[in-house]
This record gives sequence, C-alpha cells and structure tokens, in this order.
Amino acid sequence: MDSRVSDFLRKFGSLIGLLLLCLSLTVLSDKFLGLKNLMNILRQSSITALLAIGVLLPILTGGIDLSVGSLQGFTMCFMAYMLATTRLDSLLAIFLTLAVGAAMGLVNGLLLTKLRLPHPFISTLGMQYVARGIALIITDGMPISGLPPEVRWLGSGDIYDTFPVSAILVIVICAVYYVILNHTPFGRYVYAIGGSREAARLSGVNVDRVLNWVFVSAGFLSALAGVVLAGRVNSGYPLAGDGAELDGIAGAVIGGASLFGGEGTVVGTMIGVLIMGVLRNGLNLLNVSSFWQKVVIGVVVILAVWVDVLRRTSEYKAAAKRV
Repeated sequence: MDSRVSDFLRKFGSLIGLLLLCLSLTVLSDKFLGLKNLMNILRQSSITALLAIGVLLPILTGGIDLSVGSLQGFTMCFMAYMLATTRLDSLLAIFLTLAVGAAMGLVNGLLLTKLRLPHPFISTLGMQYVARGIALIITDGMPISGLPPEVRWLGSGDIYDTFPVSAILVIVICAVYYVILNHTPFGRYVYAIGGSREAARLSGVNVDRVLNWVFVSAGFLSALAGVVLAGRVNSGYPLAGDGAELDGIAGAVIGGASLFGGEGTVVGTMIGVLIMGVLRNGLNLLNVSSFWQKVVIGVVVILAVWVDVLRRTSEYKAAAKRV
C-alpha cells in the first residue's frame, strides 16, 4: 500500500465509509433521512459512544478493557438500588454512581500496575465477572424500576422535543476528551505509552500513574453510560450491558484506533460508533434479520483491523527503505 494512500486512509477512511453508507441507505430507504429516524440513531448510539470513548484510552496505551459493559450494568443497578432503598437525592445518587464506577476502574488499573498482572485483558476480564456478579446479588436477579424524573431525562429527554439529551451529553464528553488527548500532557503520555511503554518510562513518564487514570476514566464513562441507559429504560437490570464492551471496542477500531496502541482519536471513534449505529438502523429499515446484522458488523470490524495491518506493514517497509 502506497504511503500516501496509507495516510489518506488513516485520516479520512472512516469518514468516507460513513458518508458512503449514508448515501447507500438514502437510496435504498426513503425513511432513512427522516428527522425522527436520524434522532433515533443518535439516541441509540449515545451509550455505545460513551463506552467507546471509555475503551479508547486503554486501546491507545496498547491495552484493552473488557469490563466496561459489566460496569455499565452494575452501576445502573447500584444507582437504582440506592434510589429504591434510601431517600437519597437523585443528583447525589448519580454522583455516587459515577464515583463507584471510577473506583472500580481504579481497581482495574491497580491490578495491572501494583499486582503486575501481565495484561489488562486478564484484570478487566476478572472485573467483568465481578461486576456482573455484584449486579445480580444486589438486585437478586430482578430489575429495579421506577426512577426519578432527573434520571429519566438524561436517558430519554429531548431538547425542544427533538434533539436527544443523551446525544448532547456525548458531544460534551467528546469535546472534553478531545482536549485531554490533544492539548494536555496526560494525552501525550497516553499516546507515548502506546507507542513504546519502555521508551515512555525512560523519558520520565510515570507509566503506572497514567495507566491508573486511563482505567479510572474507563470506569467513570461506563458508569455514565449506565446512568443514561437506566434513564432510557426507567430501571436497573443486572444483565444490562452484556456484550456492550464489544460494541465499544468495535466502534473505536472501526474509527481508526489501532489495537497495537498509539493511534486513534475521539473524532474517529465517534465516526466508528455512527457507522455501527447507521448500519444497524439501515439494516432494520431494510428488514434484515438481527442475526445477519451481527455478521455484517463482524465483517466490518475485521476489514477495519485488516486495513490497519496493511497500513502498518506499508509504513514499516517505507521506513526500512529509508534506512
């Protein structure tokens, strides 16, 4: 693959894919471009977007976080349980839920940096089971319904009866994380660790501290996704988020994040999430079975990783020729 083509695909490949997908669905379905349908795509994609941003940072460091889906399910059950069994103010309950999510993310980080587990795949896989188990314990396997209006507004409210509140929340989070990754020392450290952990350490980066904050961030955003989902369905149920971590990872990868670490952006991740949301929505409009939808999305993920491998191979060959 030519280096110029490689650079072009890295910068604009996912955006071109999204535009072509939208164009195809516009031709195939007259309902696709309807305002109600477009807002529905944004609403349905908002939770995946929060998880995708959360998992992006571990991917940038060359790791992974398999616990974000289970943390989402646990935190929404935790909040619903608090609101059902205490007289806590709903805003305080949301704050405590986000704090608990961040704390469990910190545990993921400490398992990696203090216990020296060999890879975050192991620590986050363990947390996946722990969080799901606690969710089942505190709910006794049953949903907890009847959440206050403030929580429901976050998940299902609209601005001017049109634009989803959850989508606005995602835009704010995207803006914050864009600034963090592109205009702060922490963001530079995250990319440096993904490029070469040992080189970052030798350059004076406190790698363990950065990794801890990376997983705190993932836990926090998982809890935020849990709050939004609870507001949408007006309940907390223990099986929520089952497999959602895979959607988050897929969104980041389709959007250009490299599983080798060191490459990926917030904007690209959001484009990847929208590709998945538009694809699912379009297939539903075309009455394609949900079974086949999984096949299609799986193929898209494989193609995205394959393009990344081709691009990296091209870059290595170009570097070797220069040497």
